Amino acid sequence: MPDLLFETSWEVCNKVGGIYAVLSTKAKTLQSLYKDKVIFIGPDVWAPSNESPVFDECHSLLDDWRKSVSIPDGIEVRTGRWNVPGRPLAILVKFQHLQGKINEFYGQMWEQYRVDSLHGYGDYDEACAFAYASARVIESIVNHCGEAKHIVAHFDEWTTGMGLLYVKSHLPQVRTVFTTHATSIGRSIAGNGKPLYDYMPGYHGNQMADELNMQSKHSLEKAAAHAADAFTTVSEVTARECEQLLERRPLVTPNAFEQRFVPKGKTYAAAREQARTRLLQVAQSLTGRVLPSDTMLIATSGRCEFRNKGIDLYLDAINVMRTLIHSNVQATRPVVAFVLVPSWVDSPRADLVNSLNNGLVSRLPLPIVTHNLHEPNHDAVLCKMRDVNFANKPDDRLLVIDVPCYLSGHDGVIGLSYYDALVGLDLTVFPSYYEPWGYTPLESIAFGVPTITTNLAGFGQWVLDQCGHDASKSGVTVLHRTDSNYSETVHALAAELMQYYHMSPAEKLRRNRAAQVTSKMAQWKQFIAYYQDAYNK
Repeated sequence: MPDLLFETSWEVCNKVGGIYAVLSTKAKTLQSLYKDKVIFIGPDVWAPSNESPVFDECHSLLDDWRKSVSIPDGIEVRTGRWNVPGRPLAILVKFQHLQGKINEFYGQMWEQYRVDSLHGYGDYDEACAFAYASARVIESIVNHCGEAKHIVAHFDEWTTGMGLLYVKSHLPQVRTVFTTHATSIGRSIAGNGKPLYDYMPGYHGNQMADELNMQSKHSLEKAAAHAADAFTTVSEVTARECEQLLERRPLVTPNAFEQRFVPKGKTYAAAREQARTRLLQVAQSLTGRVLPSDTMLIATSGRCEFRNKGIDLYLDAINVMRTLIHSNVQATRPVVAFVLVPSWVDSPRADLVNSLNNGLVSRLPLPIVTHNLHEPNHDAVLCKMRDVNFANKPDDRLLVIDVPCYLSGHDGVIGLSYYDALVGLDLTVFPSYYEPWGYTPLESIAFGVPTITTNLAGFGQWVLDQCGHDASKSGVTVLHRTDSNYSETVHALAAELMQYYHMSPAEKLRRNRAAQVTSKMAQWKQFIAYYQDAYNK
């Protein structure tokens, strides 16, 4: 049992992507095991006019430490609790003024670990400044709590790697864990359209970093992976990638879910009805179509990694589905396919907001998107929708709607959080090409919504290992995807969508229940043992 367990991530109290879901759902189980011996550390990127909605500041927490020490370099902290199940201790670190002073530290990291920061760009300096500041906070607490014997500092993703290296150099009594949720170079190979899987044995991480201008992030991630006492990743799929590109075999610590986020019984039924009603209202107000209550609602979601997340494949498969529905005179039930993928949003559409507020059902101009975007002509989702001629015409039986923002409940149109909207869907689709784990399909089945993913996602491979290929027993369809079978996967996905479209209500109910059963196999109370193994090492 650790006397102290620190976990540092850019996504503590700061929702950016899937790592937020991992940490925020893991918190309750960690708290039950190590009550308030767990301290999450995140970036203080907030302003008084825009505070984190999930950070509850409390000046009395860790009061003895705060009053008796001063943190070097003018680093400032705020203490409180992360307002998620378990309500763990959290420290937000203000680091911004360090960005112009960090070159000396870069020099030390080059001398000790050969981390090449000369080629850093974009978010590199910001991430490293936060990581360094977080490590100085850990150092301050550890020195203050001199009697603690077993201390673990856990760092997530390359963005915190500099913090791990500082701890390794200055705090030999602290043991370190480094988790890569996706290797920076593997993601870059996939995102640049290169075949990652067929050629994996031939890729060399350093060489590819030079080719793709990823030298700094890759060298930092590789150094952290080798320096850590325990190196972990989220799936066997990514473990093979780490072994090839980072040249160290990691422990596999798969991601799980916290079931307390899921409503139960009558509350679940009410939440589902509310979500369906709202999603149908938005579709009707945007397209001018009156939609029945049994309209099939499907969606994909996640970060806007157009190829990696399979958003391109999803839209192509929806296009094939549209053709199949229009060629079948008996397929009269409408379908609404949502793309819940954040983009560069300007504002909610005023005409749509007006229609919703006044209960209007009238086709609006550009009835395929709910928000105004900056540079819409360069938005990958909208460009693809135009390419395949999604226009939501009055006679279309399949409608496609782009919701280009995170659903927090404050988007101005949907007005629901992602989980509150998710529960209203009939089916979700995540046909990923590069997906180290795949939190979105796991979230989906936890809410009783069957899902479709691929064998290239860590979660998809886990389902195959645990449940096999029978989706009627797992609630999860796992498509076979490779570097070279894009077209086949498009048509396989379209066929699965049509199968669900024609499915009887009784079979749909069995799928919903099977999904929930499978999700309970992937709860944190089962998977936390993998992390405990890492802490023990």
